[in-house]
Amino acid sequence: MKRVVLSVALLVAAMGSAYAETLKIAVVPVPHAEILEFLKPELAKQGVTLDIKVFSDYIQPDRQTDEGLLDANYFQSKPYYEAYKKDRPSSDQVPIVAVHIEPFGAYSRKIKSISELKDGATIAIPNDPTNSGRALLLIAKQGLITLKDPDNIMATRLDIVSNPKHLKFKELEAAMLPRVLDQVDLALINANYALEAKLEPHKDALFIESSESPYANYLYVRRDKESSPAVIKLGALLNSPEVKKFILERYHGDVVPAF
Repeated sequence: MKRVVLSVALLVAAMGSAYAETLKIAVVPVPHAEILEFLKPELAKQGVTLDIKVFSDYIQPDRQTDEGLLDANYFQSKPYYEAYKKDRPSSDQVPIVAVHIEPFGAYSRKIKSISELKDGATIAIPNDPTNSGRALLLIAKQGLITLKDPDNIMATRLDIVSNPKHLKFKELEAAMLPRVLDQVDLALINANYALEAKLEPHKDALFIESSESPYANYLYVRRDKESSPAVIKLGALLNSPEVKKFILERYHGDVVPAF
C-alpha cells in the first residue's frame, strides 16, 4: 500500500513539473525588480518560476530579449519601444499590460526654485530619443524654452525655437543623471533612477510630470511568448489589486499604478 501511495505521489509531482514554466525577464532595480519580487511567491504557486535579471541601463533589456536570451522585459514605455524598434526593425516584441507610471522630474542641488535658474545654466537630460524628447517637453511646459511642436515626444534640441535664458543642454545616459547633480544646474531624471539615488520625486523635484503622463511602463514579451501561460499569469498579477496596493503603499505617489 505504501508503494502505491508513493507511486501516486511521484506521478502527481511529475505531472505538476510538466506544467511548470520558467520566465526570464529583464528589469531595472526600482520599482520594477521590487514589484516582481513581490509577485514571485504567488507566481511560484501557479507553476511559474520567475528568473529576474536586473540591469542598470535601458539598452541591454531590449537587446537580450530580441536575441532570445530573455523572454520578456519590464522597464519601458510604448514611446520608448517604438523609438527602439525604429532603429531595429527586426525587433518583434509586444506589450502585454501597462503597470505603472514613473513621473519624470527635474532635480537640482544648486537651486531651490526654478526662478533661481541663471542665464546660461546647464541642464542635463537623457540621451535616448524618447526620454530626451520627454525632458524637453517638460522643460517647455515650465516656459523655459519653446519647441517647434509642443506635442512632439521625439523633440530634439534642434526643435528649440526660443531659449531666452540661453540654457545649455548636456545629454547623458539616463542612469548617469543622478551622479552629475553636483556638476550641473538642473537634471531631468527618470523616477526609477531618482528612487535608486534616494531622491523622493514628489518631494525633491523642482517640477514633475502629472499622473496623466502617457509614459506608462509595460510588460513586453517576444511575440512567440505572447500566448505563453506564464506570460498570461504574470500579466494578470501585474494588474491585480494586490500590486496596485503594493505600489501605492510602497512608493507614496512617486510611482503611480497605470491600471
